[in-house]
Amino acid sequence: MPRRSPLTGKDGYDLVVVSNRLPVDFTVDDEGHVDWKRSPGGLVTALEPVMQKSDGAWVGWSGAPDLEVDPFDADDMRLVPVTLSATEIERYYEGFSNDTLWPLYHDVIAPPAFHRQWWDAYRRVNQRFADAAAAQAEQGATVWVHDYQLQLVPRMLREQRPDLRIGFFNHIPFPPLELFQQLPWRRQVIDGLLGADLIGFQRAGDASNFIRAVRRLTGYTTRGPIVTVPGAEDRPSRNVRAAAFPISIDSRTFDELARTPEVQARSREIRADLGDPECMMLGVDRLDYTKGIRHRIKAYGEILQDGRIDVEHVTLVQVASPSRENVGAYQELREQVEGLVGRINGEYAEIGHAAIHYLHHSYPPEEMAALYLAADVMLVTSLRDGMNLVAKEYIAARSDDRGVLVLSEFTGAADELAGGALLVNPHDIDGMKDIIVAAANMDVREQRKRMRRLRRRVLADDVSKWSESFLGVLQAMPSRDTPRTHAPSRPTDEAPAEGEGA
Repeated sequence: MPRRSPLTGKDGYDLVVVSNRLPVDFTVDDEGHVDWKRSPGGLVTALEPVMQKSDGAWVGWSGAPDLEVDPFDADDMRLVPVTLSATEIERYYEGFSNDTLWPLYHDVIAPPAFHRQWWDAYRRVNQRFADAAAAQAEQGATVWVHDYQLQLVPRMLREQRPDLRIGFFNHIPFPPLELFQQLPWRRQVIDGLLGADLIGFQRAGDASNFIRAVRRLTGYTTRGPIVTVPGAEDRPSRNVRAAAFPISIDSRTFDELARTPEVQARSREIRADLGDPECMMLGVDRLDYTKGIRHRIKAYGEILQDGRIDVEHVTLVQVASPSRENVGAYQELREQVEGLVGRINGEYAEIGHAAIHYLHHSYPPEEMAALYLAADVMLVTSLRDGMNLVAKEYIAARSDDRGVLVLSEFTGAADELAGGALLVNPHDIDGMKDIIVAAANMDVREQRKRMRRLRRRVLADDVSKWSESFLGVLQAMPSRDTPRTHAPSRPTDEAPAEGEGA
């Protein structure tokens, strides 16, 4: 049971956030003592002020197997750890979440695997998260569930606590119906999401994909972004809204960080260490097959081969943060990328001038800000991305109004940043080569015109605005229970999907 809230005096919390991970990292010393420190991230930055104001609770996994920690208070938030076994991490997280849903939701760039044991673990773990959230929520509270690992939680919560106002936000793309239909448990996932009152997506296209899946797989009545979910015998029907709420970053804080003398000095030091090239290009990604790293490096290598740039004047720094190293597809990707980097450096590097500086590390925000400031051209060439916050970090760091953003049209950020970025199709290598060369040669006046336009957008639409917008719409929605006036209609040419995942 939750403790009594010191702010409200209630036996629960008016706002409960549910995400796969808690906003802290746990460490266990040799004697078994557990310690924690706050983990960086846009989500905690966005939600911390809201949580503190409402004295909220945050439910999530500790990040370590079999680690049992009692709920505790941190930064004026109640943190409620959910324990996962090593087997559950393997099947729910590494398996179903990252080897089934992740590739399926990212246009099947890598083939998804469908295993019933993984699905069973996913369902069990989602129930555990739902139970923990239900135990923390005050009567009539708001619960905000996050991301693809927890798509069943809204309905599980609804069944236990129909009094709750439930929101869900999907941080990754939602796939077209033709791809989503491959999932054996497609109907169960749709039903899980429809337990929410408001379902948020990064792009309007993702919300449309979801509505189309609802129409085909359930036959529920839809009117624009509204889905009417039929009620049970003791409950009336209710309306669910699906809409786009593009996420952002804490742009003001990142802008201030990039203006500090230490970061400015480090930026100059980075360029000096690289030999003061005329043009420094930068890629910053998790080492993930969705990020288009191979396509980017291939295009860059061909530009060198064509003689359109040379290593004496231009260099590429590629930061590839380690990611999901226990998943086979990621291990294979690392071998491919590092082999490609080695080949290009072997063919084109000169003494004192590497063609590509490849860094398989993660870096703190101060170092990232310095890298962004040092880079003349930022290359974001994702094959598919829910948003891509790296693009927005680069813009926030450029208070000098310099630099060029080359941005994949398959990122969620492209919807907002098309007016100032150079958009590319990463599958079109020749087209991407032309745009990269154009970015390297762009005159300062054009850079400033574009960057000012980008900065106005990113500094105005920050992560606080995103969270306030979502929660504002959720709170403003009509009563969760609406009178049932008629049975839902079903298109004559579409039958409901039943018995899936058997």
